[in-house]
Amino acid sequence: MVFSSPVFLFYFLPLVCLAVLLAPARLRNALLLIASLVFYAWGAGSFVLVLLASITINFAWGLVIGWAREAGRPGWRRFGVLASVTVNLALLGYYKYANFAVAQLSELRLGLGLEPPDWIEVALPVGISFFTFQSMSYAFDVARGAAAPLRNPIDYALYIALFPQLVAGPIVRFQEIAGQLRERTIGADHFATGALRFAHGLVKKVVIADSAGAIADAAFGLPGDALTTAAAWLGMLAYSVQIYFDFSGYSDMAIGIGRIFGFRLPENFRRPYSAISITDFWRRWHITLSTWFRDYVFVPLGGSRGGALRTYVNLVVVFALTGLWHGANWTFLLWGGYHGALLILERISGQRPIARASHTVIRRIGVFFLVTLGWVMFRAPDVGGAMSWYGRLVQIDASPLPLEIMRVLSHQNQIVLALALGVVLLPRSFHAGVVISEGTGGRVTLARIVLVAVALPYALARVVSGTFSPFLYFQF
Repeated sequence: MVFSSPVFLFYFLPLVCLAVLLAPARLRNALLLIASLVFYAWGAGSFVLVLLASITINFAWGLVIGWAREAGRPGWRRFGVLASVTVNLALLGYYKYANFAVAQLSELRLGLGLEPPDWIEVALPVGISFFTFQSMSYAFDVARGAAAPLRNPIDYALYIALFPQLVAGPIVRFQEIAGQLRERTIGADHFATGALRFAHGLVKKVVIADSAGAIADAAFGLPGDALTTAAAWLGMLAYSVQIYFDFSGYSDMAIGIGRIFGFRLPENFRRPYSAISITDFWRRWHITLSTWFRDYVFVPLGGSRGGALRTYVNLVVVFALTGLWHGANWTFLLWGGYHGALLILERISGQRPIARASHTVIRRIGVFFLVTLGWVMFRAPDVGGAMSWYGRLVQIDASPLPLEIMRVLSHQNQIVLALALGVVLLPRSFHAGVVISEGTGGRVTLARIVLVAVALPYALARVVSGTFSPFLYFQF
């Protein structure tokens, strides 16, 4: 079930909101858990059993870790954390990386003149990268004493399966939401704030991301010999717009729904295309993932405390893992390595963000260009396709845009793409979703009127007409 689908917008979400808002406070978590499992099973089918198994095992190990910490048994505490992490990495490894590993083994065996191994491809449970990371966060936070373990299995299951952020984040660390699972307030103000934030995200996804996505899909769908220089540049820029508005739009919707139910989910984006360095970019892009890796991987590895060489090695490890987290493909590993290398170059050259950065406009343009180049690796089907694309970017070619792109390059899509690229020019501190949902003043009121009276009805009309697509991050 997709947030931007008629079933979700006109049936599922209104019914769940009504049930939860009318229910006694003691039953709300149970109702939300049931709704979350239905939501997941609707799209993932029998994989809901994998989710339930993960919840059961990690809840049990959480009790062991909590007991060990309270009883002063560090050995059992470490064993509990290790067991929980092993279970989650095993699930992630089997479902997400087994096909890739077997494919590499098959290529090796074929190269040696041997038969490839018999293998039935494993289907990927949607959202597995997100709920396994939240499960590990629970084990880490309980072991550190950052939050007390949950004794109620319904509360724990809701933490893992809460449907607004279950399949594409934000990744909510346990210490951020532990108190809200036990007690929170739901009221008219929460509903209004959450509904506005949700509407803002829906417009970003359906109107902007899907319009840019039509251009990007046409460009990346071209055969290599049909890709022109103009098509390569246009497709790269269109995909940069699509992935940002698609993923940040989903995060806005997730945060909005969470707010309706009394939860304050963490922000996941803060104007990443206004970054003045790659370090700054990763403080603004997919924030919950980058902070997860920072706090649970980079810092435990030693962070920046062991000298320059050790810091560089830690950065390479973290960003290689960041790349692989996104998918089982060499392109994702190279994309992560690319960002890790840029971070190392920044440290060597001293170009990391400072309080009053000089030449801010130039730096913003440079960072946006580097990030946009990286998206080619992220989007390309394989390494060869990415290298061919880069070759087209620098080739002098006056050929017109291919017919496949011209078919989707409507006036509307051109206008949307041009306006969306203007996000690069907005103030670094401006956060439209927060301002519209929580701000005050005449300009905010006007923006809300435009959103609710103009943009939202248009987005809903596109949804009803079937001109929407799944979220990009569902595949990760």
